Amino acid sequence: MNKEDVCEIKYVNEKAVQKVKSKMLDDEIILKIANTSKILGDPTRVKILFALSQKELCVCDLAYLLGMTHSAISHQLRLLRSNNLVKFRKEGKIVYYSLADEHVVKLIEMGVEHAKE
Repeated sequence: MNKEDVCEIKYVNEKAVQKVKSKMLDDEIILKIANTSKILGDPTRVKILFALSQKELCVCDLAYLLGMTHSAISHQLRLLRSNNLVKFRKEGKIVYYSLADEHVVKLIEMGVEHAKE
């Protein structure tokens, strides 16, 4: 850390701090956001989410696409599902996965946009 990125004096803007404090999130929400960030910290899960942002796919499709075993993909999908990032539907003997909702779609889109900057 250099001196350019630290205040040279100690001064607290009480008005600004109180305004932000009144809008701070509950710890439960903070933990959910942190957990989502943790889940997104795995490149395989990000690949799965990106793939599902393009099209609904089954485990076989994802395994083939990512060059992984069905078991490995299923494990990642269980984690994503337990964190409400993906959902599934069964059609006959095939289970299709998709992103859970529009929030997840936006999360992936924004992540891609930010990474490309």
